[in-house]
Amino acid sequence: MSDAVLGILKIGWLAVLYLFILRIVFVVAKELKGTPLVAADGPSMVKDSPGKSASSTQSTRWSLMVHHPEALRGTTVAMQQEITIGRGGGCAIALTNDTFVSTVHARVAPRGGDLWIEDLGSTNGTYVNAAQITEPRKLKRGDRIRIGSSEIEVTR
Repeated sequence: MSDAVLGILKIGWLAVLYLFILRIVFVVAKELKGTPLVAADGPSMVKDSPGKSASSTQSTRWSLMVHHPEALRGTTVAMQQEITIGRGGGCAIALTNDTFVSTVHARVAPRGGDLWIEDLGSTNGTYVNAAQITEPRKLKRGDRIRIGSSEIEVTR
């Protein structure tokens, strides 16, 4: 090979290497930012029905029970207000050891007597009963939420 071809290959290889390092720095910086604060009534979450009061929302007694990972098996979170699920420490259900879970992955909230889930732009998606959700979805008793390799059941 000529010196010109080897020079071009060397420059190309260095460019790929630098792009790889830049991507690593970007991902690490994003993780170091920590858990972002999530508004209590985000603009994309479904709102309460006008005829329902806050007391009727709390009287339904929704809860979420973790089935997997084993370390959290049996953990139950009563749904009296909106919660977040993710890897970040500020989440009500913190799946810290699941590398397929985003820092703040999904939001679950009681609204008008129903329970709703919304994916918050996660990389790997949120699944309800094995179907990926792309917009807020109403949950029912017995639904299985899969986030990364973690599984959570809706109970009432």
